[in-house]
Amino acid sequence: MPFVLHGCETWSLTLQEERKLRVFENTVFRRICGPRRGEITGEWRRLHNEELNDLYSSPNIVRMIKSRRMRGAGHVAHMGDKRGVYRFLLGKPEGRRPLGRSRHRWVDNIRMDLQEVGYGYMDWNGLSQDRDVADACECGNEPPVS
Repeated sequence: MPFVLHGCETWSLTLQEERKLRVFENTVFRRICGPRRGEITGEWRRLHNEELNDLYSSPNIVRMIKSRRMRGAGHVAHMGDKRGVYRFLLGKPEGRRPLGRSRHRWVDNIRMDLQEVGYGYMDWNGLSQDRDVADACECGNEPPVS
């Protein structure tokens, strides 16, 4: 996993890339677990995705990427406006985009990840500046009202 997930904090994944990562993960698990004998027929067969998920209880690769991406966003937002990475996070690119559907930015993916976990409308940038509130949210507690 460390080899595959190297630098995933900066990735901006599309749905097709997420699907390819899940296929890769299942392929690796099938290789590790090997074929199984069928209970009824006694013939060798490959494991189905549900059986692989039952055997391997760790979160899937896409969920790990999203978790690391949110953690990385918190670190970048906590750096402050003096650092170049922070300016890159909040900066707006100049010029025109090509025709068609606009591409997702890294910040857009962070917002979608936060919506999936239930913190979608929270000011994550301001939250990362206040460590006490961020730690309370991380533990599942409600943030204190000021």
